Amino acid sequence: MNYKLHSLKPNDEALLNEGKLLPLMEEFYTIQGEGFNTGKAAYFIRIGGCDVGCHWCDVKESWDANIHPLTPIEKIITNVLEWKAPSVVVTGGEPLIYNLNALTAQLKAKNIETFIETSGAYKLSGNWDWICLSPKKTMAPLPEVYEKANELKVIVFNQHDFKWAEEQAAKVGKDCYLYLQPEWSKHQELIPQIIEYVKNNPKWMISLQTHKYMNIP
Repeated sequence: MNYKLHSLKPNDEALLNEGKLLPLMEEFYTIQGEGFNTGKAAYFIRIGGCDVGCHWCDVKESWDANIHPLTPIEKIITNVLEWKAPSVVVTGGEPLIYNLNALTAQLKAKNIETFIETSGAYKLSGNWDWICLSPKKTMAPLPEVYEKANELKVIVFNQHDFKWAEEQAAKVGKDCYLYLQPEWSKHQELIPQIIEYVKNNPKWMISLQTHKYMNIP
């Protein structure tokens, strides 16, 4: 793991590297609001820690993993089961900073679908039913994540992002779904532009942050 947490106990460091402890920022059962799986019930696990550093990030409190408690994955699994959630979305921060093999193995053993939302900047770990790749200009995704992505979700903040989105689309597999999503603080300005772009380039679809319209997490 390249991203370092401070003042770890020796045993905690070993468990963190094995993926048996994760810095848990928050967890909640809600409706997936974005991308291909919009509208589905899912349990969200938000893991702290990110060095990708998007200036428009709306969860900057996730960046510093040191302020989020190291949590045994067994406790996380217990919480998922209490809600009887059919699927889990692992997000961040940047969740692939950590080894997610153990977490997804335990979820799959309980017949729970596993989804991840990642920038793709770190090595892929875990067993996933769905990989949403949301690449960022600050840290390029690794080739293996491009290859395995089920969904490419590009956040549009300015005009150059349309060109950049096409560059990203050229790197994913032919069966990968392509989405353009307006950055929330400018969504009213950007939605008309994205509509016209998709009409002229229909391989793309539009993703909206519908959970924000519904006022849910």
